[in-house]
Amino acid sequence: MSEFSKQVPLQSGFGEATTAREVVAGLDLAGKTAIVTGGSSGLGFEIGSTLASAGANVVVPARNTANAERALLGIKNVSVAALDLLNPSSIQSFARSFLSKGSSLAWLINNAGVMAAPLHRDNRGVEQQFSANHLGHFQLSQLLMPALRKAEGARVISVSSRAHQLCGVDLEDLHFSRRSYDKWTAYAQSKTANVLFALHLDQIAKQEGIRAFSLHPGSIFTPLARHMTIDDYRLMGAVKEDGTLKTAEDPGFKTVEQGAATTLWCAVSSQLDGLGGLYCEDCDVASLAAEDGIGPGV
Repeated sequence: MSEFSKQVPLQSGFGEATTAREVVAGLDLAGKTAIVTGGSSGLGFEIGSTLASAGANVVVPARNTANAERALLGIKNVSVAALDLLNPSSIQSFARSFLSKGSSLAWLINNAGVMAAPLHRDNRGVEQQFSANHLGHFQLSQLLMPALRKAEGARVISVSSRAHQLCGVDLEDLHFSRRSYDKWTAYAQSKTANVLFALHLDQIAKQEGIRAFSLHPGSIFTPLARHMTIDDYRLMGAVKEDGTLKTAEDPGFKTVEQGAATTLWCAVSSQLDGLGGLYCEDCDVASLAAEDGIGPGV
């Protein structure tokens, strides 16, 4: 059976309104460790704090550790460590430090991201959205494989986006050296890379007890949208007729608690035991697209 034939909803019993706390209700995650990139704000904060509330030890890598520690102050079972996803040396240092502790890693949640940002390249010349959203997480996942193997049942979760439907990955000009830079194309190809990474990682690592998933969390207003203009909000259908922005109360949009739920479902749900490489939405496996196109929200 091909992986694509498994890309069908499981009728999980959850849905678009499910919250993070509802996903972990009744679970005891004591003794297990999670790494949640981008875990000091937005969806990452909700993901990490929810895992910690269920007893998991949560490590939050952050470029600005002082800000992260302030944001996470008072939350039990959560620690902060230095990591810059745009800097390969920083990623190596973080992974080396984590592995030196000898801990197993039950969940690597690749959540941090940049969206619709102006053109910027890291010190290798790599376009920053591709660098942070994909390459940084690719390197981090690769380096942490020993800890993932040790968990004997780990999952690697890549937070992608429905924007992956906009385009593939342009291997001829990944970093916009020859074509004109388009911030949404750059974002979309990084999100496509997230989906393809999860699919391939699952294929090569499942024999070692490591499964991988990718997902669309929904349309949520978080700091990820800091680069967006009013025209960008119109593009994603987030502007009302009176010119004001929609809220989580409007159809098609979610609260942060609801937006974090699918990531957590991919991480902890027993319904996904024995499965992997799947793309999920609304706390279930997503249906294959019937035709090209993209729904509202990114």
